[in-house]
Amino acid sequence: MARKIILDCDPGHDDAVAILLAAGSPEIDLLGITTVGGNQTLGKVTFNARQVMTIAGLTDVPLHAGCTRPLVRPMEVAADVHGDSGMEIHGFDLPDPAVEVAPGHAVDYIIDTVMAHEPGEVTLVPTGPLTNIALAVRKEPRIAERVREVVLMGGGYHEGNKTATAEFNISVDPEAAHIVFHEPWPLVMVGLDLTHQALATREVEARFAALGTRAGDFVVGLCGFFREAYRQAQGFDDPPVHDPCTVAYLIDPSVVSTVRAPLDVELRGGLTTGMTVADFRAPAPPGCTTSVAVKLDHGRFWDLVVGAVEGLV
Repeated sequence: MARKIILDCDPGHDDAVAILLAAGSPEIDLLGITTVGGNQTLGKVTFNARQVMTIAGLTDVPLHAGCTRPLVRPMEVAADVHGDSGMEIHGFDLPDPAVEVAPGHAVDYIIDTVMAHEPGEVTLVPTGPLTNIALAVRKEPRIAERVREVVLMGGGYHEGNKTATAEFNISVDPEAAHIVFHEPWPLVMVGLDLTHQALATREVEARFAALGTRAGDFVVGLCGFFREAYRQAQGFDDPPVHDPCTVAYLIDPSVVSTVRAPLDVELRGGLTTGMTVADFRAPAPPGCTTSVAVKLDHGRFWDLVVGAVEGLV
């Protein structure tokens, strides 16, 4: 049976690829998409989501806008990596959106959807700051026992990118991450240690170009901007495409190896605020519900993504 998911995102180049992967994979039942301020402001990332959904043919999937800013801290965006629009692109004309934003706040949509399904049916897939997810579980605590799993892109047990010790999604709203990490639901952290293995090499880009489709050309355009931005901002020759790793794990868990370990988030460190800490010192204690992604099968990962994009009309 296809995995029922809500994709909570802030498109973003890699969020866009995650949407395409979910849209083109029969193993995924995409119930809805929610947006959160992150890579750019809420208005910009929500507009970007409408464009990506149009390219993916997701005209019957509801889109709900969510939180404009973190719980406590001032808003920060990642314009150095994603550009002024949040999804700058090379050599591809983005369409006028054919998808409208549905009425109602993303937090309420998440709560209502989880509560309307049987326990264990809905998986939450956040690929931006965790503000919407944190507020949803605070507003309706019962969703914590009904959600099948939370599979999030964020954090890192050895790596940071917003700071030397903290990944962007966690760093911009560490209080929200703290809430989400400490709920009793099963949770998988797909962090930088894993996603830095998901490099969009020139060979990978060529596979999308060879498809000769609008969706394939869209990915090529994303890679063109993303590669140069990552080279200038973080010194990567090829850009890591973080967010679709979460969806790939749900399609085929063997593509992403995980280790069960307690997780926490630093909230007060002078140099380490937003750092995610995974405790690998011993076998995870009984009752531990959190896991960390550690190794990616690069070839099979890109096979999944290319195959999904190829199937989009």
